[in-house]
Amino acid sequence: MHYHVLACDYDGTLAHNGKVSGEHIAALYKLRASGRKLILVTGRQLSDLLQVMPDLNVFDRVVAENGGLLYNPKTHEERLLTAPASTALFSTLKSLRVEPLSAGQTIIATWQPHEATVLKAIRELGLELEIIFNKGAVMVLPSGINKATGLQAALTDLELSEHNAIAIGDAENDHAMFSLCELSVAVNNAIPSVKQHADFIVSGHHGHGVSELVEMIINNDCASISKQSRKHQIVLGLDDNELPVNLDNCSSTVLICGPSGSGKTSAAIAIVEQLVESKYQFCLIDPERDFDHFEGAVVLGNSVRPPSVEEVVQLIQSPDQNVIVSLLGLAMTDRPAFFAALLPHLQELKARTGRPHWTVVDEAHYLLPSAWNQAYDRSQMLDGMLLITVHPDHVAKPVLKMVDTFVIVGSDKSETISAFCSAVEESEPLLEERKDSARQNVVWFRSKDTVPVYVRPWRSKREHHRHQRKYAEGNLGAYHSFYFRGASGRLNLCANNLLMFLHLANGIDDDTWLYHLRRHDYSRWFRYSIKDARLSAEVEPVENDFNLSPGASRDRIKHMIEARYSPPV
Repeated sequence: MHYHVLACDYDGTLAHNGKVSGEHIAALYKLRASGRKLILVTGRQLSDLLQVMPDLNVFDRVVAENGGLLYNPKTHEERLLTAPASTALFSTLKSLRVEPLSAGQTIIATWQPHEATVLKAIRELGLELEIIFNKGAVMVLPSGINKATGLQAALTDLELSEHNAIAIGDAENDHAMFSLCELSVAVNNAIPSVKQHADFIVSGHHGHGVSELVEMIINNDCASISKQSRKHQIVLGLDDNELPVNLDNCSSTVLICGPSGSGKTSAAIAIVEQLVESKYQFCLIDPERDFDHFEGAVVLGNSVRPPSVEEVVQLIQSPDQNVIVSLLGLAMTDRPAFFAALLPHLQELKARTGRPHWTVVDEAHYLLPSAWNQAYDRSQMLDGMLLITVHPDHVAKPVLKMVDTFVIVGSDKSETISAFCSAVEESEPLLEERKDSARQNVVWFRSKDTVPVYVRPWRSKREHHRHQRKYAEGNLGAYHSFYFRGASGRLNLCANNLLMFLHLANGIDDDTWLYHLRRHDYSRWFRYSIKDARLSAEVEPVENDFNLSPGASRDRIKHMIEARYSPPV
């Protein structure tokens, strides 16, 4: 189960003309019975909501006043999430005879067409407030307070992540929580901009649309629509058309295989960096300390003091805390037992909250060895696992059978695939032979029953910076260097990196510069020797522009290089 919480708007979504039918409340209770949480997120004041909503107890939390107030229906506890409503503004609007007019604990509300009067009053009073629209309603709150900030507070209260949340709404003020949640859904009566922003539109109006979504969540965890989410794509590489090849979702089980030194760690780091950027939580098991510290991650254990299971469990409870577990301090023979002791805790947390979203296991052949007799099946293991190994055939067979995304690196790809398929006792897929295959990875989506595809590896930021230094300042060697020779071949000026290329380009004569420009030598060098297809594509229009002077074309290409390789150049 990936989606553990539904965040639902009230007016126009769950409610029609301010009322919610018993049928739709029953659907919400059915969702709760599946083990999921419910959060009501509304612009209404809590006092109003208590009068019109027949059963608030169906919700685990209520975010009222458009993000200004958090309410626990079970304990009746109220918590302000921002400053109280401005009495000065309320008095001013009242004196200006703005009607209707109401004030909650944090919000001041009226209706159109009074927004101009409200804005003028805010400016004259010098207040840091902003206006939020909800169809015809005009709501005033402190700057930065909205449904997303309120929902985030509710999720934190429940120890849940926005990556495990679905939002459903209908109006302008729902945009914020749509942007926060992993999956956003609009009811059919939603305004056009909300439908455009949503990942999916249910066919039902109001509460019927909510009940429709509830059935989709219960039946298959929204698997049929979750791939439509445009957020947080994890890129494995670029295909032959320079298009990204992405992981399907956080329920994947990924295996990265290849010989030592082939780039397995680089491929894994590129994925983990994207997890950090997208705020997915991970627990990384690092037997040999091959992974450096990632931003926001705590490293437990070192060569002197091994980590404890209790330490890992305590840290990973926090939704925004990533953990790297270094096993250097443990003897090789003790590492499988440590992982076996930790795994049930990760399973329990994952079943209860949906996190950690990813468990990364390096040296998987040591931690999940084929000789280990413990029985594994999908219900016992974790979705969202990234396994890294040199020897796929040394990993426990039930674990290998879970793999739906297989990434093969290095030069012996056929041998690696053969070892894997032999271990899981299935026929090998057809793999195209390529001369430059060692420079590319292969991705095989086993769950889709497709043939493996070649991809250009997605570089991590660390690898990208190393790549920049190499091509900007390093020595590319005679074969990959650029030679300014000119039409007659009288020159032989060697640029063995981009820095030297720029230096020589500034000094050569215009005829020599134009000779190579018209032959597309520059874009060809950038593509095949510098390995930068994007720079090559940017330069090609300059090579084709005969209206540019030699100096102008030189300056443009120089600026393009410096824009992409500015730190070293």
